[in-house]
Amino acid sequence: MSILVIAEHDNEEIKASTNNVVTAATNLEGDIHVLVAGSNCSGAKDQAAKISGVAKVLVADSPEYEHCLAENIADLIVAISADYSHILSPATTNGKNYMPRVSALLDVAQISDITAIESSDTFERPIYAGNCIATVQNSDTKKVITVRTTAFDAAQNDGSAEVVDLQESHNLGISEFIKEEIAESDRPELTSADVIISGGRGMQNGDNFKILESVADKLGAAIGASRAAVDSGFVPNDYQVGQTGKIVAPNLYIAVGISGAIQHLAGMKDSKVIVAINKDEDAPIFQVADYGLVADLFTAVPELDAKL
Repeated sequence: MSILVIAEHDNEEIKASTNNVVTAATNLEGDIHVLVAGSNCSGAKDQAAKISGVAKVLVADSPEYEHCLAENIADLIVAISADYSHILSPATTNGKNYMPRVSALLDVAQISDITAIESSDTFERPIYAGNCIATVQNSDTKKVITVRTTAFDAAQNDGSAEVVDLQESHNLGISEFIKEEIAESDRPELTSADVIISGGRGMQNGDNFKILESVADKLGAAIGASRAAVDSGFVPNDYQVGQTGKIVAPNLYIAVGISGAIQHLAGMKDSKVIVAINKDEDAPIFQVADYGLVADLFTAVPELDAKL
């Protein structure tokens, strides 16, 4: 049977997380189909067709799919699920919204946040804030899976898949889109940035995050934060990196004034290179750091900024 990947997109562009999930799907046996459900989503459709390894793109272009309402999307996925042994989605906010509904409607167990595929029915996923890896075997005839995208490389965009328009329309009328508030920033989006500099409780207040901004501008970096910094009101919650925030794996992660609680490490320890700046030499962050600097951040970061 074939594998269905649910595309993450904004109707105009496919999100990089979709490419990561396609790479995960290549570890399974079967043709890979990608579902693009949206409204006026021709741009996303064209990009999906170029993802390497994809055999077919299914397009459901209808107003009820514009804002990815979980009820309508889940009903659509279930309606076309008969030919698929595996249904995969990124473990993003949207994926975590509609995939549990899909698994409930199909009466199967969801396999969440996988980081490796051992076989068609056996998967690895982190538990206990990433301190343990559980190997999970699932005997359901259909596997409903969310993928931790940082665990898989992104598929290339040099393919040429067949595009099929679906005539499915699933407006259950039990939810409606009201509004969305999007934080505007000239910096890269946190989950797709190559470089991230994050601040923690050691920043002391929100105004002090300005010293990170100068470094971020020079490195082309996104700015993140620990939960402690967010809970203290230093920065908005969309900055939060960690188990209950965003999961990131940039090429370079700079942790400034972050002690390294396991909940934060769970969200960034897959980064390629980790740099930690903290005046406490016993801070747990140094256990995962490739480079550690024991220093007062209010001295070290301006010096780093000056040298850059």
